[in-house]
Amino acid sequence: MRNSRRMRRMGRNKKKVPNLPLTSLMDVFTILVFFLLFHSGSSEIIEAPKQIKLPESVVEAKPRETVVIMVSPEVVVVQGDAVIPTVDLLNVQADTVDEITARLKQLERNIIGIRTQTAVESKEVTILADKTIPFRALKKIMSTCTGSGYGKISLAVTQKNGES
Repeated sequence: MRNSRRMRRMGRNKKKVPNLPLTSLMDVFTILVFFLLFHSGSSEIIEAPKQIKLPESVVEAKPRETVVIMVSPEVVVVQGDAVIPTVDLLNVQADTVDEITARLKQLERNIIGIRTQTAVESKEVTILADKTIPFRALKKIMSTCTGSGYGKISLAVTQKNGES
C-alpha cells in the first residue's frame, strides 16, 4: 500500500513536458527548403565551349531555359549530341536540315527531368554559333527550327559594355 501511495505522489509531482509548436517550425523549414530549391536550379549564364567564339553585343535580356544548338567550325551539336558536321551543313542544298529536325523531335519524345521539360515546352531555341560561321548556315538552322515548331530563336552573344 505504501508503494502505491508513493507512486501516486511521484505521479503528481512529475514535471510535464510543454507542447512545442511543431507546426510553425515545420512551416519555416518548408519555406526554407522551397527557397533553396527555387534558387539553386536557375542558372543565368550559358557557358559557351572554348572552341566557339561568340560575337559581342549589348545584351539586355537574361537567358532562359531553352534548347541549345551549338555550331562550331567542326560540328553542330543539339542539346549535347553531335548531329551533323558543319561542312555537311554548308553543303546541304535544302533550306532545312533533316538531322536537326530528327534531333528536335527526339527531344520532344524523350523528356527526362524538369530542366529538359522546361526547355522543350518553351519551344525556344538558343543558337551558340562561332562568329566565323557564315550566315547561310545559321539561316538553314533557323528555318529548320521554325519548321519543327520552335518559333522563338535567340542568338547567343558575349556581353560587352553598352557605352561604345
